[in-house]
Amino acid sequence: MWTAMTAGYIESCPSPRGGLWQGKDMARIEDYAVVGDLQTGALISKEGSIDWLCLPRFDSPACFNSLLDTPESGRWLLAPEGGGPCTRRSYRDGTLVLETEWETPEGTVRVIDFMPPRDSVADIVRIVVGVSGSVRMHSELVLRFDYGHIIPWVRKDSLGVHAIAGPDAVYLVTPAPLHGENMHTISDFTVSAGERVPFVLTWAPSHVGRPHSVDAEEVLGTTSAFWRGWASQCTVKGKYQDAVVRSLVTLKALTYAPTGGIVAAVTTSLPEQLGGPRNWDYRYCWLRDATMTLQALMAAGYTADAAAWRDWLLRAVAGDPADLQIMYGIHGERRLPEMELPWLKGYENSSPVRIGNGAAEQLQLDVWGEVLDCLALTRNSLLTHPDESWDVQLSLMEHLEKIWDQPDNGLWEMRGPRRHFTHSKVMAWVAADRMVKGVRESGLPGPADRWERLRDTIHRDVMANGFDAVRNTFVQAYGRPELDASLLLIPRVGFLPPDDPRVIGTIDAIQRELTEDGFVLRYRPEESDDGLPGDEGVFLACSFWLVEALLGAGRHEESRALFERLLELRNDVGLLSEEWAVKAGRQLGNTPQAFSHFALVTSALELHQDTVRRSDTPIPPETAGRAEAARQGVTSPSQNR
Repeated sequence: MWTAMTAGYIESCPSPRGGLWQGKDMARIEDYAVVGDLQTGALISKEGSIDWLCLPRFDSPACFNSLLDTPESGRWLLAPEGGGPCTRRSYRDGTLVLETEWETPEGTVRVIDFMPPRDSVADIVRIVVGVSGSVRMHSELVLRFDYGHIIPWVRKDSLGVHAIAGPDAVYLVTPAPLHGENMHTISDFTVSAGERVPFVLTWAPSHVGRPHSVDAEEVLGTTSAFWRGWASQCTVKGKYQDAVVRSLVTLKALTYAPTGGIVAAVTTSLPEQLGGPRNWDYRYCWLRDATMTLQALMAAGYTADAAAWRDWLLRAVAGDPADLQIMYGIHGERRLPEMELPWLKGYENSSPVRIGNGAAEQLQLDVWGEVLDCLALTRNSLLTHPDESWDVQLSLMEHLEKIWDQPDNGLWEMRGPRRHFTHSKVMAWVAADRMVKGVRESGLPGPADRWERLRDTIHRDVMANGFDAVRNTFVQAYGRPELDASLLLIPRVGFLPPDDPRVIGTIDAIQRELTEDGFVLRYRPEESDDGLPGDEGVFLACSFWLVEALLGAGRHEESRALFERLLELRNDVGLLSEEWAVKAGRQLGNTPQAFSHFALVTSALELHQDTVRRSDTPIPPETAGRAEAARQGVTSPSQNR
């Protein structure tokens, strides 16, 4: 038996810092794959180490934390004794079951990693498979609860080991030998061709009894069947089908099944600038993603998932419209207090490590437009009966009428001074426009004449203050010259047609002044006074917005070329983070990033169909004939806007 009760071990046993793990470079962000059970997710490196996992939910404290520090802050390594990156890895087709292989001088070994869709407890299953020869394997389990702060009390039992710390209990079951060493649980064994050695790690609340241990091979079959069944519902048939399906599976993995909420990423504090302070917690649900989420899911055939997201949205925004937030917890929680964890040094010394997100308390006027746009899309696609959420929409619009002309923090949650952001005003226009259409086109009750006047007033205000006629481009904020990638959304939301000369001028200005190697920055931090030092990488979702803007402008070849370059930025298993460091040639920011993958899906579908659609217009599910026509550059009249 080996035990540990103190929480001071990490501080008293220093280990190498500065982006190193025991003398080795930390894994790059793109070195990680994700597995999940629709309530949380784990990141697994190319070296076979699970370096990040929060239990029991996406937003719970992590028990594996070495993504943000060193192995002593928690990880689970399972790899050949000699270590090193794998030879190859991939997901089983249409699933979130990861297979990682190493070719060694002694033979070839495969590790199968997955998390069965959740029942009452959480399981991580790892199966070591001998492919050829005989390979010495090494497993090192380092559990550190509460973001690396608490070392559990570990006991050996007849099935494996049992670890407990406060509310958390973890059970490791395996036929492999286990022993304790320096507060780690170690297993050294040999696997030969044809042999399979399972490891099952199960989390349960510490106050309940020991849960039933699953059979690793049985749940491998049911988990694979679950994901393949879900992926088979996808209606996408075009050239980019494989990329779309992988993105959709990733987005499903970011879904919290009990509520239908979709987190922005499974991680916190992966930096937007290596070594800098732009490190945020993304384990929450952003309303800015709402419309793109619905468009992508419905176009791909996932109406049930789209309806679950719509229902989460309605529950989250219910209440006083003055209290509308830009983000919520996965159950719709409103309080997401931000704090720092000083005992974690951060990914490659990018500090501080933050949990919670203070931006939830900001005023961002665009969020009213995004919610009403999303509900208009719902009305135009999902609903076959009167819109039961109309009363909520009326309340939101009545409040927005009173505040639309105020300065705010903007789409990008800037922590500098509030200002009149052009995108925020455009989204206020969107809110009024969608409410007018609800009355005029759907027969819902409301003061359409008043909203039409407001819509026209906002449009004139934006054109007078948010457009630089000399440069022929929209600008980030009134009275300032800076550009912003959110201006690419002006045609998408229908504020101006996609081929309007002022839209074309904005596209050209952004390509000229707000790109690096052809990819789009959100804005230039050194010019925009966002309240933080340093800079950041190009923003992947914004680069997909440029794909759509170019397509709408009739620049089809340029649009497709940019999209295919963006596909090349995915890692070896098809995942995208939030940003890309052009000079370093690596991913930045939290991962996998829902915003990036939703933008990939909608861009791919519009390229397949060779047309663009407004954000409140459903993208019709594809047929083989339509996809083939799109590949040949043919657009049928029914596809026009």
